[in-house]
Amino acid sequence: MLSSVLRSKRAIQVNIGIMRTFVRLREILATHEELARKVARHDQKIAVLFDSLQKLLEPKPSRKYPIGFVPSKDND
Repeated sequence: MLSSVLRSKRAIQVNIGIMRTFVRLREILATHEELARKVARHDQKIAVLFDSLQKLLEPKPSRKYPIGFVPSKDND
């Protein structure tokens, strides 16, 4: 990911380090059931948080008031 964008030796090493970290994390979660349950609970809470944020970011419907002077119909 990072190495495909930056195309440097350092970016490649960082990318490999990130992949190794995620593999190690997956191994730890597979062997420690209690930790996996805690992470799953946090995942649910994070999902609720993101849903709430998404609702706040949705555009509200506008009321579409006319801009400028609108003559009344009584003056005709």
